[in-house]
Amino acid sequence: MYGAPTPMYAATQNPNGIDMYSSIENHHSFLRPSYTLTSAIEAFLYPVTAVLVLLALALANGQHVGSAYMVLAILTFSLLFPGVTRFNERPRRVIRKAITSWLLFTVLLGSFGVASGYINHFPRPALLGWVLITPFALLTMHFVARHVLLGVLAKGKRQRTVVVGGVNEVGLRIAQQFSDNPYLGCRVVGFFDDRALDRLPETNGLPTLGRINELAEFVKLNHVDHIYLALPMASQPRILSLLDDLKDTTASIFFVPDIFVTDLIQGQLHSVGNTPVVAVCDTPFTGFRGLAKRLSDIVLSSIFLVLLAPIMLVLAIGVKMSSPGPVIFKQRRYGLDGKEILVYKFRSMRTTDNGPVVKQATKGDPRITPFGAFIRKTSLDELPQFINVLQGRMSIVGPRPHAVAHNETYRKLVKGYMVRHKVKPGITGWAQVSGYRGETETVDKMEKRIEFDLEYLRNWSLGFDLWIIFKTVAVVFKDKNAY
Repeated sequence: MYGAPTPMYAATQNPNGIDMYSSIENHHSFLRPSYTLTSAIEAFLYPVTAVLVLLALALANGQHVGSAYMVLAILTFSLLFPGVTRFNERPRRVIRKAITSWLLFTVLLGSFGVASGYINHFPRPALLGWVLITPFALLTMHFVARHVLLGVLAKGKRQRTVVVGGVNEVGLRIAQQFSDNPYLGCRVVGFFDDRALDRLPETNGLPTLGRINELAEFVKLNHVDHIYLALPMASQPRILSLLDDLKDTTASIFFVPDIFVTDLIQGQLHSVGNTPVVAVCDTPFTGFRGLAKRLSDIVLSSIFLVLLAPIMLVLAIGVKMSSPGPVIFKQRRYGLDGKEILVYKFRSMRTTDNGPVVKQATKGDPRITPFGAFIRKTSLDELPQFINVLQGRMSIVGPRPHAVAHNETYRKLVKGYMVRHKVKPGITGWAQVSGYRGETETVDKMEKRIEFDLEYLRNWSLGFDLWIIFKTVAVVFKDKNAY
């Protein structure tokens, strides 16, 4: 799900120079992550809390904590480890992640329990209490631990001291990350740079302690714990010389190459043979994550189609009676990797534009039938797209597909527009539940929609998908942007 907020980029060295980077910054998962006290607490807090609540309720109900409970406790810990909540996140996001991940866990484990009959080994009141109480217990433990940990770190005894080599965009960003996230337990004492002080940018009050060749001596004399080298890739000889000087210290050395100034989409470390490569822009749905996404799409779309079949039949009759034409409108859209797909919708207009020029629907659009206005407002016209999901053309959650004509227009106007096609389009999306549903009559509105789409790609998890589905239900009944 989400990685621990530990020091950002580490480097190892082989005889040929620097060749390996690792990171676990927020949602990016790189190889060989390093862990801190904070990230260890984050990893264990959720599963341990869930197990303790289970055992406490068992004892409160007079149950013997035997093998059945032990197996359930082990399964719970294994499936919930590491925890998904982070101390540096906003309370609203912590609450969302805690509730959605717990709901996803209980659905999966409950389905297994019912199918296998294992659920019959436990009294229903204890299980129901466990399902309802655990999210509140977790949130209580999270915010108590957050407060206590911040107090411990504020005393300074457990804080690591940090110096940054390079007063540039990367170095300033590293220092700001430590300042913004006190749970990392690190304090930046200053910068080193070869340029004159009057040529350096503002360092937010942190001192420049000397030149690069003075860094090693400062580290030895002042017991510095961590060194972050934010020097340009063109400075490799200077970096190698500095690394030789630093061999006489006990400080941990982290290299932050300037490639990470760019906005990474699912940035990860891969290898081609023995050569490491960094993914700058990649899909989140590879390997097990891709399998989990596809299985969830198949299961949920099958359930929705069965439950919604009577409603879809009524809607089909309503469309047929509202105006002449087909019940289902098939529109060409861009799908995964920018390939054209056919997307199904209940027809809501008298005309069906699907050529090189497609006019977006606007408020009071005369092309929309009265019945069509109703199904567009409630998003009922999108229900046939669950068939697209089963076909593998779409996902339930993902960036909304635009008409091909709109794509060709906006890809020239909005930076990063086509990156949204690294994943399958969705019936609903993060942009739609965040206020960017309906007509995008200005470029800035489309830019905001793309911004949310890219945020979805960076932060994807099954829990995030579930949260978007829940929010979609609420948005459908109160959104004023749909017509």
